[in-house]
Amino acid sequence: MTDLAQLKFFATPKHACSYLEQREATTLFVDPAAPIDNPLYSALSSMGFRRSGRHIYRPHCEACSACIPIRVPVSRFDARRSQRRVWMRNQDLSVRLSDPELTAENYALYARYIEQRHADGDMHPPSPEQFRSFLLCDWSDTRFVEFRDRDRLLAVAVMDQVQDGLSAIYTFFDPELHSRSLGVHAVLWQIAHAEELGLPFLYLGYWIKQCQKMNYKSSYRPLEMFIGERWIEVP
Repeated sequence: MTDLAQLKFFATPKHACSYLEQREATTLFVDPAAPIDNPLYSALSSMGFRRSGRHIYRPHCEACSACIPIRVPVSRFDARRSQRRVWMRNQDLSVRLSDPELTAENYALYARYIEQRHADGDMHPPSPEQFRSFLLCDWSDTRFVEFRDRDRLLAVAVMDQVQDGLSAIYTFFDPELHSRSLGVHAVLWQIAHAEELGLPFLYLGYWIKQCQKMNYKSSYRPLEMFIGERWIEVP
């Protein structure tokens, strides 16, 4: 497989930022032709890169550093009272790890979620092909975490396992079940699962202080932020 030092990277032209209005963004991509294995993907994750489908990327904006990679050191995670309430509220749900694949059931839930929660975003309108290109990857160690109320699928957390943790790729859920806070519960479950596996971190992607949709990530403490090419803990 390709060595980290041999990897080629490509920067996109400037484009409209997906998170901050009236901003332009540049994205750095790993050469899509490069063979990727878990050790290489793990090393890139520890450097703040993320996966979208088969593509590995990181923001690379000249005049902006708003997108900050974050991860939770799971053994020291200290749940807030509100998070403990969410955890207890959802103890009636069953959880199953499944292979990453498009099914009629999970796509129907995904489409409803995108239509109701992200109709103004880059993933709208949803389609089966968009689901596959965004969530599935042939070289990653990916699992779909299914949360069910009896036989009814309520939420799916897409997660990758890397050498030093789990990477929370995306979560979609029933957009009408506000009282369950299923997105929060999915993060809490992945923190607990990483600790069960003896993995030190849960990677949560990018935190953007000025973006309301990303602000929730800062509520999982302690938190580590990748700033200046090193991880810094935020109590």
